[in-house]
Amino acid sequence: MSMSSSIVEKNAKQPEVVVITGASAGAGRAMVREFARHGAWIGLVARGTEGLEGAQREVEAAGGRALVLPLDVVDAAAMAAAADRVERELGPIDIWVNNAMTSVFAPIKETTAEEFRRVTEVTYLGYVNGTLAALKHMLPRDRGAIVHVGSALAYRSIPLQAAYCASKHAVLGFFAALRTELLHDKSNVQTTMVQMPALNTPQFGWVRNKLPRKAQPVPPIFQPEVAARAVYYAAHHPRRREYFVGGSTVKAIFGNKLAPSLADHYLARHGYEAQQRPEPADPNRPDNLYQPVPGDHGAHGSFDQRARNRSWEFLAESHVKTLGVALGVGVGLAGLLWTRLRRPSKSARVYEMAKRQVGRWAA
Repeated sequence: MSMSSSIVEKNAKQPEVVVITGASAGAGRAMVREFARHGAWIGLVARGTEGLEGAQREVEAAGGRALVLPLDVVDAAAMAAAADRVERELGPIDIWVNNAMTSVFAPIKETTAEEFRRVTEVTYLGYVNGTLAALKHMLPRDRGAIVHVGSALAYRSIPLQAAYCASKHAVLGFFAALRTELLHDKSNVQTTMVQMPALNTPQFGWVRNKLPRKAQPVPPIFQPEVAARAVYYAAHHPRRREYFVGGSTVKAIFGNKLAPSLADHYLARHGYEAQQRPEPADPNRPDNLYQPVPGDHGAHGSFDQRARNRSWEFLAESHVKTLGVALGVGVGLAGLLWTRLRRPSKSARVYEMAKRQVGRWAA
């Protein structure tokens, strides 16, 4: 069978099929709502059953279908089986979103080797497992999009989250290699990465925290819906290599490229305080490093009063053509106005001619 005859064309009337890892809470839950709002059918991957069932109800309330897939993204076989089940029960997977993550807030000297391994397995290898599961189905059809949810910390590490930062750096390296190979193969399977700012999600209430005070995202903080809208857009415009959400992400990435040593010294002075709230941490609080925290925690964390509802930077980034046209028109109008202002009016020219004539008579 030739390659062209083996490609399965997507029926335009068939709902879009999406798989989202880390779908039970936080940014992943907001992504579920965003895709459901546009009519998608969604495979929901996470460990927490209560959160997954809550997400399923939200998809169904929006008129779609959802498949609850309670599993740990570290389990490659389970991820592959989940993809197979989505294909059987919902249809061919159009979009796969790698999003699941975990972290540990602690200095490196207080983080165990087991904790480093666990964060790396979830936050990096979970993306690898998800990608392999998606490629198994997308490559034979020669279509599909894989979105990797990244972070400014994929470029600029900060203190107290070494395992998470290193994992996001690894994701960036994996993504770049994947994209290069797809380009080499001239595949119509696309991949892109969305680099996120600090988000107001429940993770800061359940993350393993060895700091003296409660953990918080480094301000400025954005609502998870900002992330969800960015991922939805990127999934439907995946030819672009990367998307940056939030001016803080842009500053962190390009500031680190320009002056990494300066950033090191700045974060050494301010990075510890920026990640802690005034309240003391509860050492007996359960965390989700190895087991999900029971309950349906939704999308938002406890920072609603401080979180921003939109990213003007991403709005501009996702409307480059429109802004380019507007800028061109604006420059043209400004040039026309300047020319008109510089050009004397007819009455002014007549006055100048008369004045010169009077001068000649007087002479």
